[in-house]
Amino acid sequence: MRQLILFVPILFFSLLTAPLYAQSTADGESEAMQGFARSVDIMDGTILIGEPSNYHQPGLVYQFVKNGDTWEESATLSASDGEIGNSFGSVFSTDGNMILVGASGTNDDRGAAYIFEMSDGEWTQTAILSLNDTTETDFGSSVLLDGDHAFVGAPGHADGTGAVVVFQRSDGEWTEVATLANPDTSGSNFGSELAMEDNYMVVSAPQREGGVLQVYENDGNEWNHTSTLQSRQADERSYFGATIAMMDGHIFAGAPRHSAATGAVIIFSMDEESGEWMESSRLMAFDGQSRYAFGSAIEFADGSVWIGAPNADSGAGAIYQFQRDADGNWSSVSKMRSDQEEGDRFAGTLAVDGDLAVVGLTGTDFGAGSAAIMERDASGMWMTQEILIGEGDDVLQPITGNRVACNDGSADRYLCENVDLISFLPISAIGGDRGVRLNDMWGWTDPETDKNYALVGRNEGTSFVDVTDPLNPIYIGNLPLTETGQPSAWRDMKVYQNYVYIVADNSREHGMQVLDLTQLREFDGEPILFEETNIYTNVNSVHNIVINEDTGYAFAVGSSGGGQTCGGGLHMISLEDPANPEFAGCFADPSTGRSGTGYTHDAQCVIYNGPDEEHQGQEICLGANETAISIADVTDKENPVALSTASYPDHAYVHQGWLTEDHKYFFQNDELDELTGLVDQTRTIIWDVSDLDDPQFVDEFYVDNPASDHNLYILGNTMYQSNYVSGLQVIDITNPEEPQRVGYFDTHPFVEDAAGFSGTWSNFPYFDDIILMTSGNEGLFILDANRD
Repeated sequence: MRQLILFVPILFFSLLTAPLYAQSTADGESEAMQGFARSVDIMDGTILIGEPSNYHQPGLVYQFVKNGDTWEESATLSASDGEIGNSFGSVFSTDGNMILVGASGTNDDRGAAYIFEMSDGEWTQTAILSLNDTTETDFGSSVLLDGDHAFVGAPGHADGTGAVVVFQRSDGEWTEVATLANPDTSGSNFGSELAMEDNYMVVSAPQREGGVLQVYENDGNEWNHTSTLQSRQADERSYFGATIAMMDGHIFAGAPRHSAATGAVIIFSMDEESGEWMESSRLMAFDGQSRYAFGSAIEFADGSVWIGAPNADSGAGAIYQFQRDADGNWSSVSKMRSDQEEGDRFAGTLAVDGDLAVVGLTGTDFGAGSAAIMERDASGMWMTQEILIGEGDDVLQPITGNRVACNDGSADRYLCENVDLISFLPISAIGGDRGVRLNDMWGWTDPETDKNYALVGRNEGTSFVDVTDPLNPIYIGNLPLTETGQPSAWRDMKVYQNYVYIVADNSREHGMQVLDLTQLREFDGEPILFEETNIYTNVNSVHNIVINEDTGYAFAVGSSGGGQTCGGGLHMISLEDPANPEFAGCFADPSTGRSGTGYTHDAQCVIYNGPDEEHQGQEICLGANETAISIADVTDKENPVALSTASYPDHAYVHQGWLTEDHKYFFQNDELDELTGLVDQTRTIIWDVSDLDDPQFVDEFYVDNPASDHNLYILGNTMYQSNYVSGLQVIDITNPEEPQRVGYFDTHPFVEDAAGFSGTWSNFPYFDDIILMTSGNEGLFILDANRD
């Protein structure tokens, strides 16, 4: 049992009536991350927790009951027509034996809401509420259940003007009886949040000039609009109304982005004489700082108000508990924390009922989320009793022992053509804990044992997998990130001789890890926890690492955060002593890159053996530099020479590329052109680099799919593209100017293909007969493209 750290010195707050002016700085995050505990509630001593966005199954609402001293999952609720990405469980509302669950992402974002009723201890879905509107309405973004009435927010209704739709139950049937249209027809996300007390209902529109609240009163027959409330004390970027709640005739409105996301909660009270709602006070964290996002959650407990600040204390999160004095003013506050860590976002969501509370830690496990169950003891102290998580991370199981042939367009659950599934290991089977994602990868063949290994990047380390028997891959061990680094979405690795060199971007002072791969021979059946052989500290965060095995040089590209960044261009490193890398020089072409420093996102460096006789035998690097490709001669590390650059008018992000084996053509991907709408199909740019001083645009190759392209590699006359949501694309480039797709394998068939960053990250086609591929939320795939 873990004790809650409670009660800091009490401070006093005055009622604030004059406006305060905020700094013009970047917004902080104000909403809970999409995962377990995105929504929480307590119902008759049971706990309800939503998990709306599992990558591999539709949204769920879990019910937990207490059995002795522990909380156990007793039921899960899901939509009868559930689909992945439906956002079922992102919001819900309970009343009596019923629960109303929103699913704004279902039906192509038209949305729906589902009513379940409890009878004899069992939940049964009894109604689906939806609109006839065929456009995107986000119906179900907010829900409120009150007896025989259900209120469902649709912020996207009427081209984003928004609405709240009212349903009534009669003889067991739910019928739409009214639509509360947005009084402000200019559009403002009206219907994003709902709150009700007695005959009053408040509807928020948090994106209208900083946010607005619309107040309605029920006269017994219908809801009448009575007031429009804006805050004088929340700035225009505050997201005022992102959360709302009502208690004892007061309206509490969260403004978590107020003052550079320090956050605030604005209180409105009804004037007894005029009957008008008046802005009466503002609550803020006494130790508030930028990005605290105070006001992201609001809950009431025995007359006090709990306000969540999930980004407080470097993202650890905190609850601020305000008490009223004898005059009714919120004059004292205490700060409550558990033993959460940075990034856990404690108090992203809240629910309190008597001596029981459930607090969402919406950032734990890289956004998978968890929930702290707190109970109050006889002394009034709140104690964290247990941490709950969902069971939805075990959907994908290992596939080993038997090849799964691609028949009739699929292999197991994965869509395919001319590519067989040899085996699959989910992230949990290769050292990744809950919420961990995979990223880049490479391979190594042990020259002594002839064993093949997959080197697989994760958010927080690197996994090593023996794939010598591809039907039965074996997890060998884990190299965690460096002590001075932090988990990151980007990790890259390459091999020289018997060493792997590993970098990570946006990872503080991570440096470049060096690991002697011969240590993998020590595996005796138990996974090994490796420690790096060395750390190269002349760089901090690095986006990619490039190695030319023919020369023994490494090239760190996309460096940032300190050290010798070389403008983000080529940071050249000698591997003459592989265990002890040494800085050798810089190269950057400032005519390229978004920041004008010559930033290189990725590159390939080779001893050139192509048709340009002038440069044959020289070490040439071809960089993908955000805005252009950059070609340089880096033979002399102290005096590298820029040879040329080339671009095209509708570039979005020149990301990565690879030479054909005759060094005549360079195939280059653009990661953002699909996402930004510049093209509607996956596009690869083909360059003729026969003259390195004057590369020529040849053509654009399209795959009939809207997915964003990522890493590509070439072996012989075949190009292997890892294209995020559409998976591996196998391209015949026997005629480089007229490529033909000959196969594919979709590692992420759970949603329709679209531009974006889910699915496969990278592949390694350089082992005989097999292709290795990582998929971010899935795991390691071993494939056979049936190549000769």
